[in-house]
Amino acid sequence: MDITRRAFVKAGAASVAALAVPGRAAGQAPLTRLIPSSGEAIPAVGLGTWITFNVGDDPVLRDECADVIAAFFAAGGRMIDSSPMYGSSQPVTGHGLERLGRPGTLFAADKVWTSSAAGGPAQIEQSRRFWSVPRFDLLQVHNLLAWEAHLETLFAMKADGRVRYVGITTSEGRRHDLFEEIMRSQPLDFVQFSYNIVDREAEERLLPLAAERGMAVIVNRPFRQGALTRRLEGEALPDWAAGIGAASWAQFILKFILAHPAVTVAIPATTRVDHVRENVAAAAGPLPDAALRERMAAYVRDL
Repeated sequence: MDITRRAFVKAGAASVAALAVPGRAAGQAPLTRLIPSSGEAIPAVGLGTWITFNVGDDPVLRDECADVIAAFFAAGGRMIDSSPMYGSSQPVTGHGLERLGRPGTLFAADKVWTSSAAGGPAQIEQSRRFWSVPRFDLLQVHNLLAWEAHLETLFAMKADGRVRYVGITTSEGRRHDLFEEIMRSQPLDFVQFSYNIVDREAEERLLPLAAERGMAVIVNRPFRQGALTRRLEGEALPDWAAGIGAASWAQFILKFILAHPAVTVAIPATTRVDHVRENVAAAAGPLPDAALRERMAAYVRDL
């Protein structure tokens, strides 16, 4: 059957409502994963804010982002990820959280992104004010910029109870050699990098190393900033996708990612309420085994 992301959205309000809380209609709880360094459980689909929440001061667009955040929490989500690099995404996230009354289930993940070692603490404090949270759950060194100095700051903050977890990030396959070196030498709680059904370099070293070192993995760019789902739009899902509960390409891709045992959370970004519900719903129901994951990747590769 040819079920694309667009067709999924057009299926009607009833089907969208059924996805409002992933797995509820089928009596299934949404997938959670444990953070290795603490044992804390966290839902496996989070919310990214890169590009999508960079809407400036436009009140209509800010409220649309707030609606996405509300739908995300209603569906059982927890982790929202942002960065000082993301333009207005931090204050827009804060606006959405304020409209919701600051949900107590929020897992706030942000980053430090400055070449100034001395400027890290001030930037982190500015980010905290934008979010209007008492502290971040996770702070990460964004794209390894001035990573040695910033990790020193973040580990000191963790020791003082001013942040719960520390991590590093990269994207689009950049600097994996250095990333691996830092993973081997530093006691990180989280690592974040790009991984999806066509970008699989992380399977060679980073994902196994994260499992070996007991580090949680956040997957960014699961849809290549939407380029992957746009490329697949109009192509037919395989009939056997129904066996893992994948009703759209977005869910097909997310289930592939989440089925890797080293993956903790994937953070797709979106501007649309229907898409955030669809994304979170991918964490409900069965996931493919290793053999089916290879079949999924081959199917997409051959399209």
